[in-house]
Amino acid sequence: MNMFSLKEDVAVVIGGTGVLGGAMAEGLAKAGAAVAVVGRNAERGTARVAAIRAAGGRSEFFSADALDRVQLEKIAADINAELGAPTVLLNAAGGNDPRTTVTAEQKFEQVPLDAWRANFDLNLVGGVLLPCQVFGPAFCERGHGSIINVASVSAHVPLSRVVAYSAAKAAVLSLTQFLAREWAPRGVRVNSITPGFFPAEQNRRLLFQENGQPTARAQAILGHTPMGRFGEAHELIGAVVFLASAKASSFVTGSDLRVDGGFLSQTI
Repeated sequence: MNMFSLKEDVAVVIGGTGVLGGAMAEGLAKAGAAVAVVGRNAERGTARVAAIRAAGGRSEFFSADALDRVQLEKIAADINAELGAPTVLLNAAGGNDPRTTVTAEQKFEQVPLDAWRANFDLNLVGGVLLPCQVFGPAFCERGHGSIINVASVSAHVPLSRVVAYSAAKAAVLSLTQFLAREWAPRGVRVNSITPGFFPAEQNRRLLFQENGQPTARAQAILGHTPMGRFGEAHELIGAVVFLASAKASSFVTGSDLRVDGGFLSQTI
């Protein structure tokens, strides 16, 4: 028995057009799942689907804004019709609104309220809440399914500068545990993954100078990471396949799986 086979599964990846979400979508497909790549960027989405198909996988792109419940409900019906009933939901959408960055020039009390709201909308409401409200009830009705939310190391230990992002990701952890408790009696497992530092579009300018050398912030991060390097997108695949598999993680719910190179274990 292959405990990590997902050949009977249909996975929905919200934010599958991003670097990390896309890598995890490909990993789910390689494990055998049919994968619905969901996002707003059709060019990236279709490219990711093409890569999955080229590797022998089954995948379709579905365009939707995760903050629009009507769009999510429409694609939920479309996914059922084109790929089958989903059994895995990976919520990988998110990011930091730069207007909430706390610096010497902009202090905490100066962060605009609408920017706070935008960060919570992106990471909590569209990142987890609405997708779970749209896809979760069908999982509960069928009596099985796995929901995986993407958190952040800053949810555990608030990082400097990204105050609203840290608070929103902490809320993701709290909602994950709430849903794990609520839906466990109905056969649905809800867990989270905490990535460490993985260079992607949203943080590349914070981590690297124009000449490719690490910034002072990047050097501080690496100095706080026992493994001494950044993560690579493919290194998230094992974690997501484990949590998606009903065989491999059948008694795992309400957990947070850290993939951070030891970042949260480091003190002094």
